Amino acid sequence: MQTKDSFRNIGLIGRPGVNQQVEETLLALIAYLDNRNIRVILDEATSVNIAADGHQRANRKLLGETCDLVIVVGGDGCLLGAARDLARYKVPLLGVNRGRLGFLTDIHPGEIEHRMDEVLRGEYSIEHRFLLEAQIRRNGKMMGESAALNDVVFHSGNSVKMLEFELYIDGDFVYRQRSDGLIMSTPTGSTAYALSGGGPIMHPRLDAIVLVPMFPHTLSSRPIVIDGNSEIKILVSQSNDFKPLLNCDGQGGQVVEPGDWLYIRKRSHPLKLLHPKTHSFYEACRSKLGWSEVL
Repeated sequence: MQTKDSFRNIGLIGRPGVNQQVEETLLALIAYLDNRNIRVILDEATSVNIAADGHQRANRKLLGETCDLVIVVGGDGCLLGAARDLARYKVPLLGVNRGRLGFLTDIHPGEIEHRMDEVLRGEYSIEHRFLLEAQIRRNGKMMGESAALNDVVFHSGNSVKMLEFELYIDGDFVYRQRSDGLIMSTPTGSTAYALSGGGPIMHPRLDAIVLVPMFPHTLSSRPIVIDGNSEIKILVSQSNDFKPLLNCDGQGGQVVEPGDWLYIRKRSHPLKLLHPKTHSFYEACRSKLGWSEVL
């Protein structure tokens, strides 16, 4: 367990296009850390939008290489982006919620000092969340590669036509499907897009991937939960007369051609996500998904 002496260099990342609330929270964090003689390193894209002279700026690579902890101020989308960039450096991330739901950014802005005091005393827990990597291969050649903490989504894009493809898991043929696409989600992403598609909620500690068909032509096509170390392969049928898309965490889609192969598997470096000691996954579900609402 790390303590204050271990967190000597702390990086700060803010929501893109920093708004007033995010700026206020970042400045409060800077003042807090300065008072405790902790070196603050600002994400260079974030630093453009806040008045914090006298502090080092760095790109994401340098943040990962030099920081003992990176605090992300924003919504879950902001933390997803930081996770994709920083997981490989094994630096833990801590999220302050300035977004909407905040499943990943679980510290409320009004309790920053209290929670940071706990963190610096070593009173926190760390979860390891795995990411997925997705590759597009065409005639044996790599055409694109990206990563996702939440989900990889293969879909028909702007076309109103159904997408046809074959699914293989660990080399074993599963099915040929006609649908709007397929959501491949980590446990972290099971409370996001996969949930809206009818997928199950998975506890973050599970080593599993859920495959959720999007509006399949056959009603018997249901979500499948597979081992987290499985290799997923998708063959895009030559019968498709349009170009589908592949999205990772909702980021700009990569165009896929009929005949392409898609490879999806667990990434080698997991994210280290730091939580306050009081964090509870089930409490987050109750409060953010409305489980406790009176009907």
